Amino acid sequence: MKQIALYGKGGIGKSTTSANLSAALSEKKLDIMQIGCDPKHDSTRMLMRGEWIPTVLDLVREKGESSLSTDDVVYTGYNGIRCVEAGGPEPGVGCAGRGIIATFQLLEKLDALYGDIIVYDVLGDVVCGGFAMPMREGYAQEVYLVTSGDFMALYAANNICKAIARLSRRSKARCTLGGVICNSANIEGEYELVSEFARLINSELIEFIPRNQIVRVAEVSKRTVLEYAPESEQAGVYRRLADKIMNNKPDPEKQPTPLTMDELESLAQKYIKA
Repeated sequence: MKQIALYGKGGIGKSTTSANLSAALSEKKLDIMQIGCDPKHDSTRMLMRGEWIPTVLDLVREKGESSLSTDDVVYTGYNGIRCVEAGGPEPGVGCAGRGIIATFQLLEKLDALYGDIIVYDVLGDVVCGGFAMPMREGYAQEVYLVTSGDFMALYAANNICKAIARLSRRSKARCTLGGVICNSANIEGEYELVSEFARLINSELIEFIPRNQIVRVAEVSKRTVLEYAPESEQAGVYRRLADKIMNNKPDPEKQPTPLTMDELESLAQKYIKA
């Protein structure tokens, strides 16, 4: 079983990328599970044709953990993809990482954490203990940083890189940096900027996903691009990403090298002009 996690700044298009990646992987006749690890619980919405599935944390609050079954928390979406949303606390109350911890504990208890590939879609603005759990507890074996050429997106990706560098030295964690995915914001020089960022953190740019209107059209139609426009050029990009991740075998001995703030700012100043 291959377990991958996509981490990135909120609003960077991480859930869109994850859903289209899962859809592309499912075309290979693989058993795919996607777990949304974000309080917004919108990770699996496109795979569920717009349906907002109940979150694990809400179900635990309403029914109690002991009364829940696999059918209560795992929903079948596009092309047989099994979908789970961890959820989070009410705004201003409790720890946002609590949903992730509760979800993993419950899925293990129900023996529901299986498949050919599990895709974890994780918010990464702040890598606190809860959001770091997929890495810390050895669930996320390969971490992919989703970013654009926007400075704050790179800042978040660099922070996640620091967490990987720290946790990959622990025997239980086993997480490695699989690569960087650029979800383009249509910034001038973006490919070169993100490529150099990836190289400087001792990784590589796995895929450059161009900005395309078909992504928005598919979203308002409550579909992934793979389902809405399977013959489109953008669908081909997601299939190429799926192929690369399937065949990627990152070296566990290759440690990421996060940048200092001065280095990150210098990199941004090199490419982002007034």
